Amino acid sequence: MSALPNCPQCQSAFTYEDGLLYVCPECAHEWPQAAPAAAEEESKVWRDANGNELKDGDSVTVIKDLKIKGSSSVVKVGTKVKNIRLIDGDHDIDCKIDGIGAMQLKSEFVKKA
Repeated sequence: MSALPNCPQCQSAFTYEDGLLYVCPECAHEWPQAAPAAAEEESKVWRDANGNELKDGDSVTVIKDLKIKGSSSVVKVGTKVKNIRLIDGDHDIDCKIDGIGAMQLKSEFVKKA
């Protein structure tokens, strides 16, 4: 029989496994089991339209006219965007474009400058 860890909140010895969690029946505290070495979290890699790796602070160039939702403005092909910041989500580049302001772009519509 394997020895399960005590509850980190109330130190109860009556913990049990529930899927990928340990659960304490006395205080209802749940915490994750230690992840196996092979399943360590990998850092996400962002790539531009050509497959080049993007990093925070890079400069990129827009490769397609992009309509700005809720406005009649357009980000033109060839617009250079400096000092990008990479974020999680559908639009994965957070930036400030001269003449337009702060906005988010998809990495598939830019190339590394």
